[in-house]
Amino acid sequence: MANTYNQIYVHFVISVKNRYPLILPDWEYRLYHYITSIIDNRKNKTIIINGTRDHVHILVSMHNTESPSQLMMCVKRESTKFIKTNQLSKKFSWQEGYGSFSYTKSHVDAVFQYIANQKEHHKKITSLDEMKTILKKLGFVNPYM
Repeated sequence: MANTYNQIYVHFVISVKNRYPLILPDWEYRLYHYITSIIDNRKNKTIIINGTRDHVHILVSMHNTESPSQLMMCVKRESTKFIKTNQLSKKFSWQEGYGSFSYTKSHVDAVFQYIANQKEHHKKITSLDEMKTILKKLGFVNPYM
């Protein structure tokens, strides 16, 4: 069989530097659209993108020629340029790292719903507290210390 087949779903979380609430409702859709175009133009497929004023969740079906780190480096670099070029925020930058979590196809619908409900979800828990909980569950010891 000469073809390459892969089915890799990755849920990315990128945060604004210092978790400042700089992603404003009046331009977040433009940002999400731009990030989607970056991802899709690199042969990946954006399934859903959503977030709050201080972070963004992206569910991606990854292409076999791209690594998660390559993709996030490009997304963060190009979206920062977009924000600054369009004068959407003067002091915008992304936090240095990111979260990436892999899922099987059977989990995609649940992750989709989770991302779709971000604004409502984060009325109950801060993004930082949630990330600490997730990382602790995954076995990362003292991720923020």
